[in-house]
Amino acid sequence: MQEAFMTPTPSGPSHSSVSTQDKSSSGPQPSKPSVVPGPTRSKNPSSRANSHLMRRIIAEDAEWSLAIVPLLTELCIQHIIKNFQNNPILKQLLPEHQQKVLSHLSPDLPLAVTANLIADESYWRRCCTQRWPMCHVAGHGGNWKRMFFERHLEDLLKHFIPGTTDPAVILDLLPLCRDYVRRIHVDQFLPPVLMPSPPMTEDQSDSGSEGEMEEAALDHYQLGDLVAGLSHLEELDLVYGVKDCGMNFEWNLFLFTYRDCHALAATIKACHTLKIFRLTRSKVDDDKARIIIRSLLDHPVLEELDLSHNLIGDRGARGAAKLLSHSHLRVLNLANNQVRAPGAQSLAHALAQNTSLISLNLRLNCIEDEGGQALAHALQTNRCLTTLHLGGNELSEPTATLLSQVLAVNTTLTSINLSCNHIGLDGGKQLLEGMSDNTTLLEFDLRLSDVAQESEYLIGQTLYANREAARQRALNPGHFMSH
Repeated sequence: MQEAFMTPTPSGPSHSSVSTQDKSSSGPQPSKPSVVPGPTRSKNPSSRANSHLMRRIIAEDAEWSLAIVPLLTELCIQHIIKNFQNNPILKQLLPEHQQKVLSHLSPDLPLAVTANLIADESYWRRCCTQRWPMCHVAGHGGNWKRMFFERHLEDLLKHFIPGTTDPAVILDLLPLCRDYVRRIHVDQFLPPVLMPSPPMTEDQSDSGSEGEMEEAALDHYQLGDLVAGLSHLEELDLVYGVKDCGMNFEWNLFLFTYRDCHALAATIKACHTLKIFRLTRSKVDDDKARIIIRSLLDHPVLEELDLSHNLIGDRGARGAAKLLSHSHLRVLNLANNQVRAPGAQSLAHALAQNTSLISLNLRLNCIEDEGGQALAHALQTNRCLTTLHLGGNELSEPTATLLSQVLAVNTTLTSINLSCNHIGLDGGKQLLEGMSDNTTLLEFDLRLSDVAQESEYLIGQTLYANREAARQRALNPGHFMSH
């Protein structure tokens, strides 16, 4: 670096000036570096104190400036961010410094470092949006950290291969996620990888255990240890099947074995925080349904049971009816099964005495008028059910006749679905007559039920009036209570 100093000189002739005569008389001179002439000494005494301000530094880097030197605080924050995985420093920092660190941390840091240390929702939101293109945080209580751990755990379960994947991959996550997971939704369970079996001897072929061995070889991941470690689990939504199997389709990929069933029954029985249990599209028949339902008898907090889209018949429906008498169940869904009139009659008998169930879904079964009439009789005494779905059950005018009587006296039902039945013109007229005295029903679906358009229109008018009255009651509750 070259430095040229501009300093004041003593009074008198300037020593830095050279006259023309001196130059001409001295002859040729060797070249000398140019010297910046110093300023003339100011007569003002105050200029002496500020003489150091006149110094000039010529830097080698023309863009260098004191303004771009980072503060020591910023350097420390950058160091913390760079070494966070090996030395996670966060809680010791001031709040504003914590936010700077969190905003620059990588979402790919190991969960063992971040799970129990970072609670900032903005960080977990970045983790979620980087990993999944669609993030519906409302389905996870509006909490991004909860969403991340629930979906991360679900991904591990959906890709777990029994006999191949190490169970520690899932169980090692428990200390990190147990405080945040309240819901598990798994729409795929992979079966074990079956290796070609060696040829069987005659003694083995005659043992009669071939079927048992084959089914045991197809058992899926057992949830017992995992659920036992999740102290806040409230919802379990399971489908035993394989997605996107393509050309590798086999029926064995969708086999919910008896070993799976017994293990799952023991798991949900021991989970005393479970409020919602769904086991759908898993080929659950009567025997397996009764095993599951037996484990839920007298469950302390279970509120919703969904066994829709299975193979449950009348025996399974009788088990569900028994559950209504030995639980606090509020929602029961048996849609798209094989329930017929005897099963519906069992449910009706339990419903007549039940004081907790508010929603019953029997859509896409075949209870026919015998089962429909039994349910209608139960609704004449039931005072808690608000939603009833009987769509696609081969119902006709006799059921409509009894339901019209129910509508005239029942004050709790707010939604009925009779779509895709054979109610007929006369049945529609009777339902309309029953609606004339009803003030509580808000939804009544009669689509594709052979009901006259005029009857549907008039029933719709009554429903509109009921909804307006309900809206007014909600806006002015004090006025209606005083009357």
